[in-house]
Amino acid sequence: MTTQINIDAGGTFTDCFTVHDGEVVSAKTPTTEHDMSECFFRGIEKCASQLGLGLEDLIGEVDSIRYSTTTAMNRLIERKGPKLGLLTTAGVQDYPQIGRGPRWADGLTDSEQRNISDAKKPEYLVPDSRTNGIRERVDSEGNVLRPLDEEHAREQIRNLVDKGARAIVVNLLWSYEYPEHEKRLRELVREEYPPSYLGSIPVFLSSEVMPTKQEYERTNTTLLDAYLSELMQEHIADIKDRLEVHGYEGDIQMLHNTGGMAESYKTTAVETFNGGPVAGLKGGEYLCDVLGYEKAVVTDMGGTSFDIGILTQGGVESYEFEPVIDRWRVSGTMIESKSIGAGGGSIASVNDDLGGRIEVGPESAGADPGPACYNRGGTKPTVTDADVVLGFIDPEKFYAGNQRLAVERAEETIETHVADPAGMDVEEAAANIRRIADGNMGNTVRKETMLRGHDPREFMLYSFGGAGPLHAASYSSYLDIDTVVTTPYSPVFCAMGSATMDTLHIYEQSHSMYLRESGERAEYTTDYEAFNEVVEGLKAKGRRDIRSEGYDPDDIEYELELDMRFGGQIHVVRVQSPRIELGEAADVEALCEHFMDQYKERFSSYSVTPDHGITVENFALKSRVASPDVELPTASLNDTDPSPARTGSRDIMWTGREEYVSTPVFEYEDLRAGMEIEGPAVVDADYTTTAVPDDWSYRLDEYRNGILETDGDNQ
Repeated sequence: MTTQINIDAGGTFTDCFTVHDGEVVSAKTPTTEHDMSECFFRGIEKCASQLGLGLEDLIGEVDSIRYSTTTAMNRLIERKGPKLGLLTTAGVQDYPQIGRGPRWADGLTDSEQRNISDAKKPEYLVPDSRTNGIRERVDSEGNVLRPLDEEHAREQIRNLVDKGARAIVVNLLWSYEYPEHEKRLRELVREEYPPSYLGSIPVFLSSEVMPTKQEYERTNTTLLDAYLSELMQEHIADIKDRLEVHGYEGDIQMLHNTGGMAESYKTTAVETFNGGPVAGLKGGEYLCDVLGYEKAVVTDMGGTSFDIGILTQGGVESYEFEPVIDRWRVSGTMIESKSIGAGGGSIASVNDDLGGRIEVGPESAGADPGPACYNRGGTKPTVTDADVVLGFIDPEKFYAGNQRLAVERAEETIETHVADPAGMDVEEAAANIRRIADGNMGNTVRKETMLRGHDPREFMLYSFGGAGPLHAASYSSYLDIDTVVTTPYSPVFCAMGSATMDTLHIYEQSHSMYLRESGERAEYTTDYEAFNEVVEGLKAKGRRDIRSEGYDPDDIEYELELDMRFGGQIHVVRVQSPRIELGEAADVEALCEHFMDQYKERFSSYSVTPDHGITVENFALKSRVASPDVELPTASLNDTDPSPARTGSRDIMWTGREEYVSTPVFEYEDLRAGMEIEGPAVVDADYTTTAVPDDWSYRLDEYRNGILETDGDNQ
């Protein structure tokens, strides 16, 4: 038996999911943004208490700690990073500022993009004054056209430091083909400012952070890593120091947006972006395997955001086509996960410019001060305030009874900011807030599934997050989905999902080569060595890193993914290669046939043009070491009568009703596997409430998952 602690620090709450000798416990605690280590240890302490252990006793027995956090990204939004300097090839110093044509729209919401007159390019992380050109030049095949001028380079390095740069990013043209000039520049920086100096300068090389094509994205990725690295190192070091005091001597495994995890010293700051939502998606993938679902929409409604992921054939469907972090387009293999500002803390307002229309989000009240009903100083109405006014949330039992909600404060702020300006009473305003929030979520899910060529009616829906089960039946009605699954761990599902993840490193390398030349009778390449040489170089990195983390390199499972395209076309498709290495013509033919099938599925058969040639543009090798499977506890199915779990009734104003309805209330902890509830009803748990509307039923399966189903018209 092993002991594992999984922590997901979100914008509003920090969740902890702990497995100890086969026993599973979970806890939530408010996120303490002033000191993220505080909520980290509070979550562990709560889980330890449930296990009958002290904090030190539990930490002393831990085999692994897995962690996802929004710390770095919060600081990016606040622009609280070090001053950076950028060294790039002389003559192209301006391309980071110029960017790509649509750069002004990167990271903006749809409504912000439509407001073109107010849209502005973000202020770049490195100003022109700290961007210096280096005299050197390499061509696209890695041939040196102009050797590095080292004396000039030393002058440029000193100039950046004199202007206040406290970290230097190096991004030279075609450095992914010839990284030696970048490496020599790092040596020159260390010679000028050696580690023994207080003024030692860290150096970040694009050829090591992201050795791929696309100069603008590669520069952004390296700059962001440099900008966030120091903060992440300090944050993790602080937590590790406190863990050591309690007897834990191992490293912290950080969750990656690639769908895996790695020890903190093998993790870049950029890889931590969106790690929590991706963990939730991987948890949904795990449940699909356990419960036998092939197509699922994974939704997570927390206090700040609403996250969406798509699973087909039980697995993650796709990567971000053009990933964006904050306002910056970056390179990298990131699992696709859509996020909108629609959570329990989303703020409602009346837009006078649009005729008094009620709007919800994307601004959030967060955890502090939080919704008005928290009674911590929040003055703006939120979705949670609306749910309290409508009766969906028991104000005495919120947050496991540890936080009594002020109903009168919720009513007052909705009346002041929504009801009076919109000319309606408080209950009507609250109902509209809830309806609009559900519509935002449901329509976003509908758009995301249909734009990927799917019919949402063929999917089931997972609903996670503290606020998810309360709204799931309502927003699923926009999709014609008739099955919704919640779990005992819905409020902490991203933390639970991390328990299912493997140790995973992804290594990328841009390298162009033809697999098939152009022409009707063109033959496949026979240069297997060039292909295999790139793969072997990536494998070597995997063996090095896996060994350094204490694993046996023989346990590594490799998966090769390739970015491929037809000659003369701009669209690149990421495909999983059916071969790790090439050894004969049949291997190349199988790879090309697989690519054409994938391309046809995405762009139609009319776009398949093998006579124009087929090329590989980029290699991405996954090096994975599988983690032990998580065994979720099960229970035998009992009598279907839920009456022993009924605790009373609560007046609730359901969607579409104009008056409150006395609604049966059930306590989740008292329900047994097999029990069934007919709507309308609500099921209260420590950290969430599940709403069961008319025409819906709710039952517990052997894993104590709550299965919401409808046979009626749920439009």
